Amino acid sequence: MVAQTKKYLAVASMAKANQVYNVRLRGDVILTNPRFNKGTAFTPEERRDFGLTGRLPYRVATLDEQCQRAYDQLQVRDSAIRKNSFLQSLKGQNWVLYYEVLRRHLRELIPVIYTPTEADAIANYSHLFRRSEGLYLTFPNMDTMEEDFLEQIKGRDVDLIVCSDAEAILGIGDQGVGGIGISSAKAVIYTLIAGIDPGKTLPVTLDVGTNNEGLLEDPLYVGWPHHRVRGKDYDQFVDKFVQLVRKHLPHSLLHFEDFGVTNARRLLNIYQDQHTVFNDDIQGTGAVTLATVMAAIGVTKSKLCDQRYIVYGAGSAGLGITTQLRDAMVTMDEIEVEEANRRFYLIDRFGLIKQSLGDKIREDVLEFARPDSEWEDAETDQDGYVRLLAVIKKVKPTILIGCSTHAGGFTEEAVREMAKNCERPIILPLSNPSRLVEVDPKDANEWTGGKALLATGSPFPPAKNPNGKDYVIAECNNALIYPGLGFGAVISKARKLTDTMIIAGTRRLASLSPALKDPDDALLPDFADAPAVNFEVAVAVAEQAIEEGSAGVDWKKEEVRGKVREKQWWPVYGKYVYDPEGEA
Repeated sequence: MVAQTKKYLAVASMAKANQVYNVRLRGDVILTNPRFNKGTAFTPEERRDFGLTGRLPYRVATLDEQCQRAYDQLQVRDSAIRKNSFLQSLKGQNWVLYYEVLRRHLRELIPVIYTPTEADAIANYSHLFRRSEGLYLTFPNMDTMEEDFLEQIKGRDVDLIVCSDAEAILGIGDQGVGGIGISSAKAVIYTLIAGIDPGKTLPVTLDVGTNNEGLLEDPLYVGWPHHRVRGKDYDQFVDKFVQLVRKHLPHSLLHFEDFGVTNARRLLNIYQDQHTVFNDDIQGTGAVTLATVMAAIGVTKSKLCDQRYIVYGAGSAGLGITTQLRDAMVTMDEIEVEEANRRFYLIDRFGLIKQSLGDKIREDVLEFARPDSEWEDAETDQDGYVRLLAVIKKVKPTILIGCSTHAGGFTEEAVREMAKNCERPIILPLSNPSRLVEVDPKDANEWTGGKALLATGSPFPPAKNPNGKDYVIAECNNALIYPGLGFGAVISKARKLTDTMIIAGTRRLASLSPALKDPDDALLPDFADAPAVNFEVAVAVAEQAIEEGSAGVDWKKEEVRGKVREKQWWPVYGKYVYDPEGEA
């Protein structure tokens, strides 16, 4: 299906290249507008009509030639952070060229514009600052928030808002106002992989201060130099922002990104029934992991409810994964929530989460706490905590999921113990970046005699099976699903992003697993196919929204595929006609 979808989308791209746009910008104004600028690709007729003949060198370049020139310029940058800076500059000049360069070198450049390089750019945001990007909403300016918000969206049709308070950025923690970088990067990926028009996206940073002392002491820090606002004041600030989105952009998707563990799940719970909201750290991570597990159990010919799950790391990601798997089990296997909860064993820094831990247990994980009566005879460490190996010995898990950032946490002894009691152990060390992975997949493959079904959160080279065949390690990357989930909700004008819509997208991703045709192949499609994969996810989500009555459109399900293709934005140059009443 992925190959067929890629051909289908290629036709859509060609159609967009023939689209005619009436534009009223002329001269230097159009050359400095990244949405309409073509640079040397303006045709002789366009140059004449838009007053550009003397502003550009004589020769007309093709987009192919521009991409080659830009890529050559990129290659001479000798570090990832300098490449990131170059691409940021290119985005500010010419959207089509920027996104087309990224599209042609997707696997190579995603780590440059997103994790891990974007983390360095965000950490140094105040020192690298050149120009603003998006909307900065700052706590001391709360009284003018609506005025500032309306100024930013004036005359715009905004489909997507990505916002962050920057408390938990990409594994590097609190980055204050630099959080605008993660909001901007996420918006870019929605465009690059799902096809959301970049002119209809709005990155936002909610600057409520920072507890990063390095930033507070930095004289060049460009954010609000104040410790983080907490409690009632924080809630009022966030709520005012959300209510503005609901009031002025009622059909938009509001994407929460990199909020801290005390707020991420809480805010999602508060607003998920009020507006179409999405938290990638919770729902995106949960959805792509669910798709991976569904592909794996497709290989083992079993069901979600047949598994015994150990989740190593119970933060936002771990709890999001657990909740998503649990909810899918309830929906697909038709079992009660309490029964589904009993399939899970969560481990955090205090070992197995069991009821006697008391106030060491966060409220949002209480429902997964194990009864102490189950563990009276379990091995404990010197502090009395039940650690991973002891849990594996007692539970005999079929699935082991890591989202702890504890490098090497899945020891050889633990992996071998799991493999003793499981024909095809499903092992998913998902922590990012790769240096923090719980186990190197080639080691897990070796320790299980090639029996393990593996996926990781970062890219890894293939492992060698005992038969000499390469085993491709699937990259359990959120970008394989969240852009499609979001675009499906946007395109269908869904009133909220329901659990069943997420599950529909997840099932579609799982159905594209190469392992379903060859059990020794990857559990997920190649990341290079992410645009085609997310197209399928978006179609599935929109179809489900229509079927369940969540959609705000009156389409029939059989119309959805064509509607999604029609609405996608593509990095191609259309034809411009000068019109004083046209677009700007």
